[in-house]
Amino acid sequence: MRMSLPDRPDPPGPGPADAASQESGGGVAAGLAVLVVEDHEFQRSMMVEMLEGLGARVVREAVDGAAALALTRDGGVAFDVIVTDIDMPGIDGMALIRELGEARIAASLIISSGLDRALLHSIETMSAAYGLRLLGTIEKPASPARFAELIGRHVQARRAPERPRGAEAPYALEEVLAGLANGEFEPFFQPKVELRTGRVKGAEALARWRHPRDGWVFPNAFIALLEEGGHIDRLTEAMLTGAAAQCQQWNADGLELDVSVNLSIAQLGTTGAAEAVMARVIVQGLDPRQMILEITESAAMTNVGPVLENLNRLRMKGFGLSIDDYGTGYSSMQQLTRIPFTELKIDRSFVAGAASRESSRVILESSLAMARRLNIQSVAEGAETRDDWDLLLACGCDLVQGYFVAKPMEAASFAGWMRDWRPPGLA
Repeated sequence: MRMSLPDRPDPPGPGPADAASQESGGGVAAGLAVLVVEDHEFQRSMMVEMLEGLGARVVREAVDGAAALALTRDGGVAFDVIVTDIDMPGIDGMALIRELGEARIAASLIISSGLDRALLHSIETMSAAYGLRLLGTIEKPASPARFAELIGRHVQARRAPERPRGAEAPYALEEVLAGLANGEFEPFFQPKVELRTGRVKGAEALARWRHPRDGWVFPNAFIALLEEGGHIDRLTEAMLTGAAAQCQQWNADGLELDVSVNLSIAQLGTTGAAEAVMARVIVQGLDPRQMILEITESAAMTNVGPVLENLNRLRMKGFGLSIDDYGTGYSSMQQLTRIPFTELKIDRSFVAGAASRESSRVILESSLAMARRLNIQSVAEGAETRDDWDLLLACGCDLVQGYFVAKPMEAASFAGWMRDWRPPGLA
């Protein structure tokens, strides 16, 4: 069951500030220490000059990966952002990225290169796999506006109040189960917005643990424990109850919203699961037609008979069914033919940056066209920029969800956020 977010949290609101306005302020990089790794002297000096013009506190230069690693290890400067070329002699940019990831360097990364876009996008994926926070790619020659845009993402992420608790400080299963028993797990809600009108149509419920000592804890600290211990259904039940109660309250207040909740593989494969879900929702007074149950492709492929029976029964009772993370499994199309889905949720890997990534755009457009032909609602998750929003609108996507709109928030903050929400181009 996926009840998590990507590793990097971003702030709420309408996304990164406009690059031109940032540049005109002259200080988007104020207070930051930046390392520029580039073997071409002229390109390097130009980037240094741009970064200094954007207000960087410290800008260091390295002619290759070896020199860059030496600077990160000497302890003199803790770099906030590292800008690196890829094709360099000796330790090239890919080797440098690997070394930085293995050394757990906390700096954000910007890739600067003139290589083929498909290759650069693959390197971006590789960077994330090594655990680095990638701000984006600059195609040479670099520009101050593009630097301002990417560094603005670093600044915004640094201001974000939430931080995922990772594997370096794991919890024991007994502590997680005690938290569930004590009612410490709550749904946060991430808005789903209709692109054509800008209207907020609903929200996805995402699990958070209000830990008595550590505050809000992200799902990567407890999901695997619950799955491995066979207790994930207890979290699912808590999310169903909390989300249904909150959605019922919103609708009683006249907000006219629906809510999406993830269902676990374990629960779907159990006889009587549909009845258990219905009981959790109906007891809160929520009409099943106002809840969408999100199912991953892998869940739909497991223990097929009981899974199909439960999903068909839930659909018969009025629940919406969403195929989650569409495009990341091996049998997406097969699932669409055998399960009565009402929603197709396109995975963030095909949405974020698709405006500049041809392969992702082709998959995105094809998925949206298929959803229209099948007469099911399309949702794009992971929209992070205005470019993402504009592309999805132009491609005819129905709903959008992502940090460009808002990050997940406590239920108490949702109504206020709705009042303040101003969709781009419709404000």
